[in-house]
Amino acid sequence: MTDEELQPLLADLESDRVERKASLADLDEVRKAICAFANDLPGHGQPGVVFVGVQDDGAAAGIAITDDLLLKLSQLRDDGLIQPLPSISVSKRCWSGAELAVVVVAPAVAPPVRLRGRTWVRVGPRTVTASAEDERRLVERRHAKDLPFDLHPLPSASVADLDLVLFERAYLPAAVDPEVLALNDRTLEEKLRALRFLTPDDLPTVLGMLVLGKDTRRLLPGAYIQFVRFEGVELTDAIRDQKEIAGAMPDQLNRMDDVLEANNAVAAAITNGPLEVRRAEYALPALQQLARNAVLHRNYEGTNAPIRIHWFADRIEISSPGGPFGQVSRENFGRPGLTDYRNPHLGEAMKVLGYVQRFGLGIPIARQELARNGNPPPEFEVEATQVRVTVRRGALV
Repeated sequence: MTDEELQPLLADLESDRVERKASLADLDEVRKAICAFANDLPGHGQPGVVFVGVQDDGAAAGIAITDDLLLKLSQLRDDGLIQPLPSISVSKRCWSGAELAVVVVAPAVAPPVRLRGRTWVRVGPRTVTASAEDERRLVERRHAKDLPFDLHPLPSASVADLDLVLFERAYLPAAVDPEVLALNDRTLEEKLRALRFLTPDDLPTVLGMLVLGKDTRRLLPGAYIQFVRFEGVELTDAIRDQKEIAGAMPDQLNRMDDVLEANNAVAAAITNGPLEVRRAEYALPALQQLARNAVLHRNYEGTNAPIRIHWFADRIEISSPGGPFGQVSRENFGRPGLTDYRNPHLGEAMKVLGYVQRFGLGIPIARQELARNGNPPPEFEVEATQVRVTVRRGALV
């Protein structure tokens, strides 16, 4: 937004599009405002703005807007506490000799947006918890043609295709604040809609089938992981083991972890000291991060290809259908702090289920774990239709 667009908002003390903070003493209050502006309950269809360094009456607070402060604000997008990830921009401005930080929050294309499982909305100049009726209004605003593919409906599916026991016992308690859940004034269908597993017309979404599907591959044939272990170093060498890992996401990712761990040899050696040194061929946390990245960032639209994990005698190759997306390109792929999401709501589900701790750190964590284990850095091949990462075997102790 330009200074000309921002100045009237800064001057309007009653606006439901503006939040003023004198400092960053309470980051959670800023998170609540970001969440509320992303939900855009009044339906403005315009960004909301958080001004940092401004008193409630509009006077400058006189704080220094440092790079560290701007970084803290930027990190509110990716720390995983607000789901799905909001679209924000952070900048430093100077008006009348005073420095301000400005956080511009775009309305979400698929509300409701939650902070720690609670939906916040703007009512006049106040940020409040959404009521059940507020959430219904937000859900009804979604339009499939405007949404990412993971929220597209599957017309040939029905609620019966979703594992509702998994939803109620595992997903719902992790996704929704316990106080909100305790109110219990929503039907099962309303809960599924609010968490984007059903469309407003009660059709399962791609997200719903990926996370809760009883038979995911019937409707999304490529939604599985093909694991093959070879005796040698070529695709033509004898196969030692192979598996197709499919099912609802929690089952699929847990089985994938088990397969990776079972195939990862560990050796021990007695040193001159009292400690036994143990080292694996591969850093298991790195393999998990890279495989989960493949599940999150792959293209589920227009291809029936699975994710492929090829385990050779000297390396592992993980191939994910779909090239770089959004602001990520072949040239800047893997650069720290630069990421984008083809399947943003699938990312939310993986965060809820505990498979993602913080967004944008999968590759840096993998690099760190590989170095710690004595493996070479991961090698990425980025093409228009796939991304492949190769991890080289480390020397056992």
